[in-house]
Order: sequence, then C-alpha cells, then structure tokens
Amino acid sequence: MTASAFRRQPALWGLSIAALAVLAACGGNDGPATPVATPEPVEQYVPPEPPSGYTPKTISYANKDMVSTANPLATKAGVDILAKGGSALDAAIAVQMVLNLVEPQSSGIGGGAFMLHFDKGANKLLAYDGRETAPKNATPNLFIGADGKPLAFLAAVDGGLSVGTPGVLRMLEAAHKVHGKLPWKDLFEPAIALSDNGFAISPRMSVSIAGSAARIKAQGEPGASYFLNADGTAKAAGTLLKNPELAATLRAIAAGGADAFYKGDIAKDIVAKVASHPTNPGKLSLDDLNSYTHKVREPVCGVYRTQYRVCGMPAPSSGGIAVLQTLGLLQGFDLAAMKPNTLDSVHVVSEAYRLAYADRAVYVADPDFVNVPQAGLINADYLKDRAKLISLTKSIGTPTAGTPPGVSGAKGLDNSAALPSTTHLSIIDNAGNAVSMTTTIENGFGSLQMVRGFLLNNQLTDFSFTATDAAGLPIANSVQPGKRPRSSMAPTIVFNATTGDLEGAIGSPGGSAIIQYTAKAILGMTDWGLNVQQAINLPNFGAQTNATTSIEKGSVIDTVAIRDGLKTRGHTVAQTDTFTSGLHGAVYNGVRGNGTPGLFARNPGAGTFAGGADPRREGTAQGNN
Repeated sequence: MTASAFRRQPALWGLSIAALAVLAACGGNDGPATPVATPEPVEQYVPPEPPSGYTPKTISYANKDMVSTANPLATKAGVDILAKGGSALDAAIAVQMVLNLVEPQSSGIGGGAFMLHFDKGANKLLAYDGRETAPKNATPNLFIGADGKPLAFLAAVDGGLSVGTPGVLRMLEAAHKVHGKLPWKDLFEPAIALSDNGFAISPRMSVSIAGSAARIKAQGEPGASYFLNADGTAKAAGTLLKNPELAATLRAIAAGGADAFYKGDIAKDIVAKVASHPTNPGKLSLDDLNSYTHKVREPVCGVYRTQYRVCGMPAPSSGGIAVLQTLGLLQGFDLAAMKPNTLDSVHVVSEAYRLAYADRAVYVADPDFVNVPQAGLINADYLKDRAKLISLTKSIGTPTAGTPPGVSGAKGLDNSAALPSTTHLSIIDNAGNAVSMTTTIENGFGSLQMVRGFLLNNQLTDFSFTATDAAGLPIANSVQPGKRPRSSMAPTIVFNATTGDLEGAIGSPGGSAIIQYTAKAILGMTDWGLNVQQAINLPNFGAQTNATTSIEKGSVIDTVAIRDGLKTRGHTVAQTDTFTSGLHGAVYNGVRGNGTPGLFARNPGAGTFAGGADPRREGTAQGNN
C-alpha cells in the first residue's frame, strides 16, 4: 500500500481485548450493541517478565539513521550494519540475532514476529506476518487435561506441548530478498562473534533467570547449566556467557539460509526435543517445519487528529487494530486540554481501552480461519457510536463488546492468557526506509526447551484453551491445525496524513498491555506534544475487560487525588509495579525540503532523527552521524 493510498482510505480504527459472549443479532453502525449476557471478565494482566528497575534515559539524536532496541549490544549491531551501507531491514536482522543471545527470555529464532516495513523508494508499507502456527496434528482439545478441564497455564507451557512452528527466520529471509542490501550471511556476524567470545549477562537477564530458576532447573539440560549456577541459582549480572552452540547454528543459517533451520539436522533436533519431552510432549513435526510459510498482509491504518496516519499490524494480531480503535474512540475528546498525567486524561483513556479490549477477545483471531470484521472494528462511525458510552464522570465498569459492521454469527468469549515475553525494535535508515518489529517467544524463556543454543517458543498457549465458551458459542481464537494464535503485538509506523511522509516507528513488549503502552506513546507525541523519549517515559496505566484501572506504582499519577478521583468515578484502582513496558521508538526530527519540520520534531536542529528507549528496561537508541 502506498502512502498516497493511505490518504485515500476512509478513517478506519482498531480493536482490542475481551468481553462478551452473546451479541444482539442486529447492530451495524446504529449504536452500541446490547449484549444478551455479560460473562465474568476473564483477562487479568500478569507481567510476562519481572521488572528490573527504572533507569532514566535521555533522547538520542543522529543525522543519518536511528536504531532503538532492548539491549545496547543489539543496538550497536544495528548501527554498525547501517554504517556499512545496510538497510533498515538488514539492521533488523542483525539486531534480532543479537537479541536471541543477550535477551533470550524474550525472543529468538525459536519464536515468531510481526513486522511493518516501509519502503521509501516504492512508497509502500507492508505487514510481514512471521507468527508461529499450530502443528498439523493439533486438535481443539490440545490443552484439555485427562480430567476434561483446561490445563493450568504453566502446566501447558513447560515442555513440548506448547511449541508452535517458529516463523521469524522464514519471515526475515523473505523480507531480506526484497528489502535487503548487504549479503544475508554478513548480518549474522555480530551475533556469531558475541556467541563465540562471550558477553556480560545484563542485570535484566539475570533478574529474569532468577524469576524462572526453579522451572529452568526442572526442565534439565542444556538450559539448566547454561542459565544457572551449580547450586541452581541464576548466573549473576556481569558473568561472561558464551554460546558456541548458537554460534554454530547461526553459521549454518548464515551459509544455508532459512532452509538450514527449517530442513535438515536443526529441524530434526527441534522436533525430537518437542516429541521426547518426558512429561509434556508436543505435536510439532518435520512437515510443520518444512512447510512453514510467512504471510504478507495489508496493514490497518487510520487518521488521528487529521494530521497523523497511524498504521499497525492486522489480524491475527489484535495489537494494531486495538491501538487504532483506542485512538478512534478518543477522537471526540480534547485530550490536549486535559493534559497528560491528570485525573481526566487517565479516566477517559482508560475508558477507551475498556471498549477496545471488550471487542478483542470476541472477534480477533487468524483471518485465514475465521471471519474477522476488521474494517468494521476500526470503522469511524462505529467507534463514534461506541465512544458515546464514555462518560466524563462515571466509569463503564465491566465493558461489553459492540456489534461492528461485518459481524456474522454469535461469537464466544476467548479465555486465552496473553503473556508474551517479547521485545521490540524500531529502525529508520538513511534512505528513509523504516522497520517496526515486535518479536517473541511468548512466556519468559518460552517453553524452556533449549535446542542448539536457542529456546523454543510456547506460542500455542496464546490460543484459547477451550474451543467454546460457557454459553457453548465457538471461540474465534481456538486451536486448529496450521492456525496462528492471536497476539497483542502492535508494531506501529506513523505517517503525515496529508503528505504521506514517514514520521516515526514505535512499539513495545508487555503481553496484553502492549496495546496500552503503544497507544500511550502515540498520545504523548500527538495530543501532548512530547518528544519520543518523553512520550515513552509517561507513566503506564490502563484497563482491560473489567472495572479495574491499573496505574504504575510510584509514578506521577500514583497520587491520592488521582486514585480517589478514579474511585469516585466508579473505577476499582490497582497500583502495580509490574507495568514494565519496553517501548522503543525512532522518529523523523528534521526539517523537510519545504521548510516544514516533521510532526514529531521537537528539536530539529539537534539531528535529522531522534530515538527513545524505555527507562523500565535496558535498551538504548543510537544512530550514525
């Protein structure tokens, strides 16, 4: 889709997480739907990784390009690739390989990813889907135990049962053939060198290991001796860690392409690891790996405040739809006048989240298997009607889903747990190409199954554990062979709605709260006029499918006045110190040829590009000058 095509589209907006089970048969754009029944809310946010502190970050400026990732070593790898003449896509590949090594709890070649890529020369934005798929032998009862009840989450996660077909390598290779400039093999050199020579375990990695130490030990070798000391404790921050097995794996992929992973000995070892688990074997087969294909999809886009065209990932991710829907619901509210970090803005934005999340679990799943009313969910008229439910003085409480245009048949309420252990990277190169990629192995350390130096995902637990809800209605996000589980990942790229110029890339890890983190940063840069780092720094808060509004403990909004004010308006308030976003953004900060600064430029003289990294994690932003 070209930037000019973006401008021709009607203002569409997006969707998010969970609420009802039975909807009125009629609806369309005529107003909010009245549900036949309101089920108990099922989604409670639980952080996928433990927090690792708050380290203030300063905005970064550069003249040639910008890279923002979750680890300094990964950022350096991306910057170095760009300095050698690589493209944004080249840098993204190098970054992902290094993250596999230095942030193994979050992502890697044993997992999947969603990526937006903007090709400046072709003036085209594409959505690359490298999401894992369910094995061909999977059944809707995959996570139903011998007692006929759904398995407990960790009982499903730890072992082979939860492992889906990894997708990130096949996706990156396909994108590289179109958008790459440097040879494929060159992009693996930084990660290979670090694997051979070793790297210092970061504080965040050590904290993450400690949080999962007992489970890692229970799964045995090779993960136990790699991550743990002989006494079963986590290896400390600063410990030099080498991974020669991963180096060998990456050399094979660098030389043989993605086929070296999906076919041959590496594939055989993956399948053997999954199938031979002593207590929780899985169904992944060689055929699943041999036949995996990525998807190239049309992004979802919408215009916010007339100036900004915000584009995100479509289904099977709910993230792009949900972010767009949240913004669409807020179109009629003067957030600029409310100002950030105030009772009014926290209340109104949280109410928009509720309505967005109420649609998500009911409607969003793999569009190759179910009808996802995507256009209807982000339709401006539908959202304008839904926004009438938002009162300035009273909370909605437990929300219910609407009936967007395009709905066919009653849908059941999803009961999947959204706990992806994830990372995000944003890159803009000197030619104006951009990548916004969110990549994951699902829970912290994935399935805890380690093969040839890398961890396998537990992505199948992103499916609903049951195929129908309590009312007997079919759940869109149920397990089916070859199906991709729904996600919350929300890689986002923003354009000037009038000119089509690239303005920036943003995104975050953080499970089901990814939607809130990403929307918060966008609101910061648009309504509140903040630079990318200030927008990322904003305190986290939000709501999903119940009356609870969570606020970041110890932040500037965690005050008696705001907590009591929310309670007076009907919110149940929860203070949490685990709202650990990992936002990483890169924006255009210069002045264009017509003398107009970029929409997100706050200090145009400092550099052509600006980058920000979340103070809640250990990432950095850097570029070449």
